[in-house]
Amino acid sequence: MKKHWQTLDFHKILAKVAERTSFSAGRELALALEPTSNLVEAQARQEETTEARRLFDVKGSVSIGGAHDVRPLVERADRDFRLLPPDLLDIQSTLESGKRLKRTLTRLRDQFPRLADHAAGIEPCPQLIAEIARCINDQGEVLDSASDELARIRRDKNIAHQRLMDRLQGMISSPKYTSLLQEFYVTERSGRYVIPLKAEFKGRIPGLVHDQSASGATLFIEPLSVVELNNNWRQLQLDEEKEIERILATLSEMVAQEGEFIRRTVNALAYLDMTFAKARYAEDTKAVEPQMIPFRDAADEAHPGSTLRLLQARHPLLDPQRVVPIDVHLGRSYFILVITGPNTGGKTVSLKTVGLLSLMAQTGLHIPAAEGSVLSVFDGIYADIGDEQSIEQSLSTFSSHMNNIISILDQADSHSLVLFDELGAGTDPTEGSALARALLDHVRQRRITTLAATHSSELKVYAQETPSVRNASVQFDLETLAPTFELLIGLPGQSNALAIAERLGLSEHITNQARGWLTPQQLETESLLREVQEAHKEADEERDAAAQAREEVEALRRELEERLEAIEEERRQVLRAARTEAEEVLAELRTEVAQLRSRQEVVEVEQAETLVEELAPPEAPSSHEGTAPPEELTPGDIVWVASLGKEGQLLELDDTQAEVQVGQFRVKVDSRELKPRQVEPNPEERAEFASIRVPRPSPGLELEVRGLRVQDALERVDKYLDQAYLAQMPFVHIIHGKGTGRLRRAVRELLDGHPQVRDFRPGDRFEGGDGITVVRLMED
Repeated sequence: MKKHWQTLDFHKILAKVAERTSFSAGRELALALEPTSNLVEAQARQEETTEARRLFDVKGSVSIGGAHDVRPLVERADRDFRLLPPDLLDIQSTLESGKRLKRTLTRLRDQFPRLADHAAGIEPCPQLIAEIARCINDQGEVLDSASDELARIRRDKNIAHQRLMDRLQGMISSPKYTSLLQEFYVTERSGRYVIPLKAEFKGRIPGLVHDQSASGATLFIEPLSVVELNNNWRQLQLDEEKEIERILATLSEMVAQEGEFIRRTVNALAYLDMTFAKARYAEDTKAVEPQMIPFRDAADEAHPGSTLRLLQARHPLLDPQRVVPIDVHLGRSYFILVITGPNTGGKTVSLKTVGLLSLMAQTGLHIPAAEGSVLSVFDGIYADIGDEQSIEQSLSTFSSHMNNIISILDQADSHSLVLFDELGAGTDPTEGSALARALLDHVRQRRITTLAATHSSELKVYAQETPSVRNASVQFDLETLAPTFELLIGLPGQSNALAIAERLGLSEHITNQARGWLTPQQLETESLLREVQEAHKEADEERDAAAQAREEVEALRRELEERLEAIEEERRQVLRAARTEAEEVLAELRTEVAQLRSRQEVVEVEQAETLVEELAPPEAPSSHEGTAPPEELTPGDIVWVASLGKEGQLLELDDTQAEVQVGQFRVKVDSRELKPRQVEPNPEERAEFASIRVPRPSPGLELEVRGLRVQDALERVDKYLDQAYLAQMPFVHIIHGKGTGRLRRAVRELLDGHPQVRDFRPGDRFEGGDGITVVRLMED
């Protein structure tokens, strides 16, 4: 199986993922990744990669920084080896890295449950972290705080060193020895402090000779008077080393005791590191999560139930600026694709793209394709691609391919994906074509999902005539003599050999002679293919233009909705401000009324109360109102409309609704809101009082009457305008459509002169054009 992965360059993908890991353990896991044939596991791996990508969006700083593969150090500690300070610092850094990552993912478990589950395997070993930090600093030095004994030894050593240096400095600065010394400094030889004595004065200062200069002119002696001080200092050095070794041994023993937890932490960090690397690779290649689905129960028993739909798929190892995306799909009626077309046209790249992206998807890697790509999880992915001629075995290209094909047929089943490149090539064209056809028929009968690239014209006919098989082709631009690398499903490819030869300068006499040897059927087929491909290209261009037009319309629709929403919000704000202002005025007046009442100023109280009653819309009539019930009202009566806080003349009345002339407006209201007035108020008296119209609920910014009969539509428009006016809406839209224009004309005739309408106009191209009328309503 791995041989076929190698053929598809899967190892190169793993190497690119490994480059994005943070430490060696993660790198090893990345390089060892293998596709899974288990659907649930493949889906879980994909979700892990998706979670990691979202984690980078939420917390871009998250990383495995500071981690090391310390499992070999744990093994050494298990075998009673003493670990050195740098080793212990690596263990401390790894545990701290795990601690930070576990804390982050645990806090974000609701958003990243799969990553949090892996982080749960991290064991920070806080006591070990604290002990290493107490004993060793960042430079790898054992601290005095590591033990009381070490602190005492270092204190005594410093005192001994100071005494030794004081004695030697006293000797080299003494006039007694000035003439005997070569230089006036203290140095060290073999771990003992010495002074430089001129060779000719040997013996003048009793002591031990430890070294001699290259010229022999200087002897480095340890005066006998400081031997004991040197011995004491040296002994304390040895005691210090012994105590440090004891401390390191103790820490190493702690590492061994926590060894299993440390290994778990490294394993969890390695898996998360590998997952993060997959996410980084997906980001770098602009990849998407494919939908992984099981083999379906095919209605056609000849179909294996596999699904393969790759949209705008790109080969991940090719230059992203130059690679041409391809769409590859298998239908419910076919599971074998025969890809034809000229050399260097992209047939092999298409095969490798399908195989490689399938391997990546089953490994948990996102694939460089468009959203909506769907793949089945195959039990095996096999590929016979390229020239694998074996020199050692003296096998020809044909023999090598046949060995691969035989091996594939031995292993593949109905849940496999098989890729054949140049099927039937490398031998006699007639026999090769017949063999290729037999091989395709064999995998078809065994229900094996297969993609095969070939030059054989006979296989085009086979694919066209055989159930479960479909033609596909890579395209070639005859003008530029270059392949376009586009893949078309459903059309066989043209060889274009004669056309290419002519473009390259071959004599027209020769190419015409070659065409003369082609059968009429072959010439007709090539001509028909050319026409079909041109028609297909035109259809694609029209489809793209339609898609672009739809996008523009959708953008305009969104813009219009935003504009309408902004206007509606502004209207609501104006209404809220008006209500607030009215409430403030009423509150002030009520306060004044209370103050007047407390002073017993009766006349002023009555006048103020009357004014409050006029300003409060829900409060109905003044002293001019009668007490007759609504049923006593008749058209022509002067009535008080409670909801408007105004009076008017009753025009029509039924059991539930009434139509009233209020000033220059005709409005429809609930008949229960009406009360009769017996006396027409004095205009001057009316002018003394203000009235406030309380807005009614909004009927919405649009009324659609398309499809209604003219009379029904006009009744709805008339009622809608009354409601919109009462709701204090600044404008509305009447949607009547274009149609024959009869409904549009009727609506606009109604609007012309309507008491609630200030003016109206057709909609602009952003609003719906002549199929809509924008109406501005009257204001108080």
